[in-house]
Amino acid sequence: MANDLPSGTDDAAIPVTCLCEGDLAAWRQSAPPLDAGLAGTEFRARPGQAVIVPGPDGKPARVLLGLGAAPGDVLSFRNLAGRLPAGTYRLEAVPGGLDPTDAAIAFALGLYRFERYRKRESAPPQLAVPGANAGEAEAIAAACALARDLVNTPANDLGPAELETAARDLATRFGATVDVVTGEALLSQGYPSVHAVGRAAAPGREPRMIEVTWGEPGHPVLALVGKGVVFDTGGLDLKPSAGMRLMKKDMGGAAHVLALGALVMQARLPVRLALLIPAVENAVGGAAMRPGDVLATRKGLSVEVGNTDAEGRLILADALTRAGELSPDLTLDMATLTGAARVALGPQLPPFFTDDEALAAAIEAGARKAFDPVWRLPLWKGYLPSLDSEIADLKNDPDAWAQAGAMTAALFLQKFAPEGAWAHFDVFAWNPRSQPGSPAGGEVQAIRGLYAMLKARYA
Repeated sequence: MANDLPSGTDDAAIPVTCLCEGDLAAWRQSAPPLDAGLAGTEFRARPGQAVIVPGPDGKPARVLLGLGAAPGDVLSFRNLAGRLPAGTYRLEAVPGGLDPTDAAIAFALGLYRFERYRKRESAPPQLAVPGANAGEAEAIAAACALARDLVNTPANDLGPAELETAARDLATRFGATVDVVTGEALLSQGYPSVHAVGRAAAPGREPRMIEVTWGEPGHPVLALVGKGVVFDTGGLDLKPSAGMRLMKKDMGGAAHVLALGALVMQARLPVRLALLIPAVENAVGGAAMRPGDVLATRKGLSVEVGNTDAEGRLILADALTRAGELSPDLTLDMATLTGAARVALGPQLPPFFTDDEALAAAIEAGARKAFDPVWRLPLWKGYLPSLDSEIADLKNDPDAWAQAGAMTAALFLQKFAPEGAWAHFDVFAWNPRSQPGSPAGGEVQAIRGLYAMLKARYA
């Protein structure tokens, strides 16, 4: 990413002019030599609209980028990255009201391509943004690229062991420590639900609990918990083929907290960071948990398994309990947990849940600052009875009368969440529609806003 974000100026770079809809007529009058190059382009300065204007010699002389009625957000710069051919460009001026670093981050995010199995034919464009903190933009873009690469990697190349390797690589990079409990040791070490969900996986793909620790012991503990289901068949409650097709992305929560953890460590925030990732494959086999089984949990609560396809909350239960043992100042968990969240808000707007009003306000402020939208949904206590079991402390499949699947999943997790500030994010981790600057595939949601929130909280 570093080579994609030049920080200096290059006189040979092609200038990029940002225009709002109301400024276009005046600009045309002030630049008559270029006006002929706009003939037939129908450039109207709509949001994200971009056109390369040729000079008298036919070579690109300028790029025009539309911002719409007003420069309200940075999405146009992300779109721009997907529209420019290879070359070096420079932004003439950052539109008033926009932070240059935000524009650079958006452009860098728009450059992402998953290239493990197929390389792009040409080099990506480069854009110099005057006044931008190129280092910050590169760090955020690199962290997001890490998460998107992990989500995009198919399960045959990304099992629990490979997810552990990704965590170890990150720990090595920042001088963190790693502790991993694997396979049958999960039972003796107090992670029975993680073991139950992952025990049917093939040899070499054993379940594990990954814990990465970084920072000074005296600093407030920040616990980041991520669901690491590397592939979800649904277990014995087998998913249909259409529902299973994208289940390589069911470790999206783990990918998200690894990326957010990288940003925390890169910025050297004064926290004691704990990254907690239960990594499993929810496979079908003779050892698979069954509907009707009653599982033990690290917290001591028993859980009746009503549906083996509601496995994510089971492994998060043990991980959240472990987080509570660290006496965290703040706990954030992230998971591709429910289809109900998508029904409620669609693929682009992830919900979050918390009863902490101050934390909710800080999360929303960070999301606005980073142009990284989230939406708060309630932890509605009226649905708690839907989790009652006749033979165990609770069950993992709420009664159908409650209907609100994202909320009941969050209420289940709340029973295991640490005391104090806690928020749960139900992310999709996927872009289902390819657009300029946003290719279909793995996507990162909420972590840029959370990073902004954490910087403000621990400054």
